[in-house]
Amino acid sequence: MNIKSIKLLIFTFLCSVSVLASDYNLSSPDGKIKVSVKVGNDLKYAVQFGSQKVIEPSGIAFTFEQAPPIGKNLLVTGTKQNSVDETWKPVLKRYENVRNHYNSLLIELKEEKFPQRILNLEFRAYNDGVAFRTLFPEQFTSHSYAMTDELTQFVFPENYTCWAVNYGSYTTSQEKEFFERKLHEITPEMVIGLPMTVKIGDKCFAAITEADIENYAGMYLKTVQGQNGQYLRTALSPRKGQPETGTKVLFNTPHKSPWRVIMIGETPGKLVESEIVANLNDPCEIADPSWIKPGLSAWDHWWSGEVKMEQPVIYEYIDLAAKMGWPYMLIDWQWYGPFNQKDADIKKVAPQLNMPEILQYAKSKNVRCWLWLYNTDVDRGNFEEACALYEKWGIAGIKIDFMDSDDQEMVNWYRRVVKTAAKYHLMVDFHGAFKPDGWQRTYPNLVTREGVLGNEYNKWSLRITPEHLCTLPFTRMLAGPMDFTPGGFLNRNPDKFQNGTPANVLGTRAATLAEFVIFDSPYMVACDHPKNYYGQVGEEFLAKVQSVWDDTKVLNGAVSEYITMARRSGKTWFVGAMTNSFEREMEVKLDFLGDGSYKMTSFSDTEKTKENAEIAEKKITTVKKGDIIKIKMVPGGGFAAWIE
Repeated sequence: MNIKSIKLLIFTFLCSVSVLASDYNLSSPDGKIKVSVKVGNDLKYAVQFGSQKVIEPSGIAFTFEQAPPIGKNLLVTGTKQNSVDETWKPVLKRYENVRNHYNSLLIELKEEKFPQRILNLEFRAYNDGVAFRTLFPEQFTSHSYAMTDELTQFVFPENYTCWAVNYGSYTTSQEKEFFERKLHEITPEMVIGLPMTVKIGDKCFAAITEADIENYAGMYLKTVQGQNGQYLRTALSPRKGQPETGTKVLFNTPHKSPWRVIMIGETPGKLVESEIVANLNDPCEIADPSWIKPGLSAWDHWWSGEVKMEQPVIYEYIDLAAKMGWPYMLIDWQWYGPFNQKDADIKKVAPQLNMPEILQYAKSKNVRCWLWLYNTDVDRGNFEEACALYEKWGIAGIKIDFMDSDDQEMVNWYRRVVKTAAKYHLMVDFHGAFKPDGWQRTYPNLVTREGVLGNEYNKWSLRITPEHLCTLPFTRMLAGPMDFTPGGFLNRNPDKFQNGTPANVLGTRAATLAEFVIFDSPYMVACDHPKNYYGQVGEEFLAKVQSVWDDTKVLNGAVSEYITMARRSGKTWFVGAMTNSFEREMEVKLDFLGDGSYKMTSFSDTEKTKENAEIAEKKITTVKKGDIIKIKMVPGGGFAAWIE
């Protein structure tokens, strides 16, 4: 063989090496979670927790209009590894400090053949999960792209039990149940919302969601029957007016996908305690967020009675907020007259109201007001002018309703609204909304949102069951705050529950109190009429409970069955527990307390609660660190306490 032949052989060998599969591995800081990535003919990743496989090799690819798909025959042009261990202070806090600790791997890729587009794949491994996203760098060519699909797969090793919500459509207020089912019971017609929680094993639970959705479409899951069995893949919300097979995302480079998140923990409670979704968002961009003040709110809503938009009624709810020590009162729909109309004007007050008098009355009671807005009315008027007016009035925040979409345009609309509101020191609560993505870390004036099958459904349905209440913390709440609007004091047992006005709630008084501890919402809106609170058992608990926390602990829990949580505000601990439709007794160890003796004020179910759900026994006892308290809950029952 001559020198020329040898050189040709070496060149051919080097070329063949460049297209052979390359394997990369990444571990969490504690070494328990491992991610493997294979780059070759296909781009695939897998995830393992200890010895337990969580995700088997799963593909990542994208399809476009007027451009070939990308995800096959990729060459690795470089890799970068990094470790981060930092602590940050949240404004909307469940913990006084949040640790952001992860190892990362960036894989730089280029197509082997024309058009030789480049993209980067970034993975992060935390002790509580894995996240990855795709970045399309500026060198990706100057072509504008119309993405028709993101084909990220989630291949589970077995037909596990999951808790999955089927919205059935991409036009949705995301207000449905997370039903227990097997993964293979998910049919191609279903549009599965996030988060989806999966029981991998007795000591391994996982949940799929997303974080930091910017200039992109919201993500759902669809089932696919592949050669090796059934698996799930991403399904993006289509743009308005486009079919499901049409364009999802329009972009120029540089661009990035949201983080695809796989939360992992030994227990479902560890998923609840996780801050991975917030950690995957940028730090706070509001220079001085001290004006953002979470808290509880009264609410003049039709749910609690046939409330009319009249000034005396508003005063009644301002009085409630003042008596309870709540900082806020929410003035709901029709304060500016008929909404979603051509002539609706969010800068003009309905003729029967005198807004300066209302706001002066609220100020005299040390209460600030929120205002409700219909989303199309926000677009119809000059929103920035309205925000400037609200700031002049002294309005604390705005609740915007009925968006019912998370396509790319709506995602961008949310961000514009929140940023504009921040300029005028207004907090925001979205209703008719899509799930959170952790962006409240970056713009904490986005204090909460709905996107949950909430308390209002008690008024016309049988859907707010004890099972639903015990499922929400382990599913929807994993994504972030949810404006469930707890606080119904017309508690009813199943045989006495009825729809209509006045609105009943299914479950006991103690369970209602526990919702204020268990459900995350920095802006916590209490739903009921003032007369249903005054003089009732548990009234003082609602005057005492907080909406943000210095520490959060899940003491026990099983999805759809029960949960007990402990939250600390300053030196005071709050405990909340709920059970499903089965009576339950449990022991809770107070090992989270500090040294010394504490006074515990508790509200418990009794045998009489089985006949009258409004009955709760108030008891004051002395406890100390390490004590074991016994909690007995009737069907649909609960337990609530504060310890100081």
